[in-house]
Amino acid sequence: MTRTRVKICGITRSEDALGAVSAGCDAIGLVFYPPSPRNVSIEQAQQVVANLPPYVTVVGLFVNPDPQMVSDAIEKVGLTCVQFHGDESPEFCNQFNVRWYKAVRVKDDTDLHSYAKSYENASALLLDTYKAGVPGGTGETFNWSLIPNDLPKPVILAGGLEPSNVAKAVQQVRPYAVDVSGGVEAEKAIKSNDKMIAFVQEVLK
Repeated sequence: MTRTRVKICGITRSEDALGAVSAGCDAIGLVFYPPSPRNVSIEQAQQVVANLPPYVTVVGLFVNPDPQMVSDAIEKVGLTCVQFHGDESPEFCNQFNVRWYKAVRVKDDTDLHSYAKSYENASALLLDTYKAGVPGGTGETFNWSLIPNDLPKPVILAGGLEPSNVAKAVQQVRPYAVDVSGGVEAEKAIKSNDKMIAFVQEVLK
């Protein structure tokens, strides 16, 4: 049986990145979006990933970015994957020579099949909670029953996940991966090793 992968996003410190890996996560996420409290500069990101062991995916999160910023981060930080969390077009997402996936904020009338078709070159769709004016990091879950069982793309489930509800999410949605940020924090932008360990253990139940 294929296990659900874990990405811990919003990493701002090297010790948190290493803690995430020790907890058993598969990927870490770096936020390159200045309005976010978890935003990092390219220089900070370089420090975060400097001591990572091999086989850990490093994902860069962007919201309607300047293309040069994305290219710089890919080259200088060594991103292995890019997550687009804004209104980026398929053409925009396709221009970088790296794997990428598209975040979709899910509402009752969101046509996820249409997104999968439009973003046909995406490696996956990340499904997050819709909140007006907030591109992500809401800390709130959405109605998981809105996710079709026959989506032709791997699903990365996000939005309000934490140790207390992620096992239920995995059981109900059967996503390829789950993505957590605020749900494993000790305080804003600072991760809790205990919460990261608990989160991964709940996913693997």
